[in-house]
Amino acid sequence: MENSEAFRSLHVPGKPLVLVNAWDAASARIAEWAGSRAVATTSAGVAWSLGAPDGDALGRDDAVALVGRVVGAVSVPVSADIESGGRTPDDVAATVRAVVAAGAAGVNLEDGHRSVEEQCARLAAAREAAGPGLFINARLDAYLRGRGDVAEVVSRAEAFLAAGADGIFVPGVVDPAIVGQLATKIPAPLNVLAGAASAPGVAELASLGVARVSLGSVVAEAAYAVVRRAAEEALTTGTYAAVADALDYGWLNDLMTRRTA
Repeated sequence: MENSEAFRSLHVPGKPLVLVNAWDAASARIAEWAGSRAVATTSAGVAWSLGAPDGDALGRDDAVALVGRVVGAVSVPVSADIESGGRTPDDVAATVRAVVAAGAAGVNLEDGHRSVEEQCARLAAAREAAGPGLFINARLDAYLRGRGDVAEVVSRAEAFLAAGADGIFVPGVVDPAIVGQLATKIPAPLNVLAGAASAPGVAELASLGVARVSLGSVVAEAAYAVVRRAAEEALTTGTYAAVADALDYGWLNDLMTRRTA
């Protein structure tokens, strides 16, 4: 409960919580070392690291075990990306209970193609399963699906908040004019997905009233890009320039040997 309260308090419009999403214990600990006030997982990165594609393909037990390892690796609150949470509201409730037991202080729960009524039932189930402490970040995928509309998103957000959500995550939109409208009209902390070169910087998002900035899967994608470049280079030219900026072995091993403060 203490971690959940601490995590909730970090969502301040205009002073956004910046989350460099992690996919394993090492990436989580590095984020904490760098000064992150909380750690959030990326479902895509987690799935890829465990041999599955993103999109509800990873089994609950594997996903929850990873959350537990991340929680155990850091001292800051952890929010778990649980994708849709399961096929039915009962499945969502079971998933939420499991990640809470693993130590999560928050979850992301996405709406996908579901109706408002269906997603509200799922959010209500998550809220009942979690109790009042867990921060439930309701993800609205309208802009990701190319059908973004401010009025529709605000309407869905209000319904999701009434059903038990605490914050609203709207990935797929970085236009400052739209982000500003959403931050003003949605009566809850707004989470924006950034990380791409075209996205506004954290300072600009803060000025728009954003409360949470997530980098999502892009950090894992960048890490795997190094693997691909290194493999291609070593297997073609036989050189190793792709790993010239690798972290020092001793530094990383020491980081994983001790808990960060």
